Amino acid sequence: MSLKDTFNSIFGTPAHKLVRTEDPQTSHIAANQIDSATREIMVYEAIASFGDDGCISDDIVALFPFFPYSSITARYSALKRKRLIEVIGSRVGRSGKPQGVMRAIPLA
Repeated sequence: MSLKDTFNSIFGTPAHKLVRTEDPQTSHIAANQIDSATREIMVYEAIASFGDDGCISDDIVALFPFFPYSSITARYSALKRKRLIEVIGSRVGRSGKPQGVMRAIPLA
């Protein structure tokens, strides 16, 4: 299996998990057009770049100023569900509210 095949088996979320059944047809069309694997890899690598100290969402969003906020933050739940990242504490973000500190779990 190639490295690309390995990454594709780990990263990416099926379109049906990105929308609710009652969502409008346009949402279903959009979900089928999203390359969630590429975005998940981007976000995973960004979180991993902060090492064992981890990072908060503000840190990650700042790395991708040309992407919509929700395009980045939506990847956290998939990465947590797949046990590729973990929350190890909290820090205060720019808003003054606490945010979870995320740390990447190394790929085995």
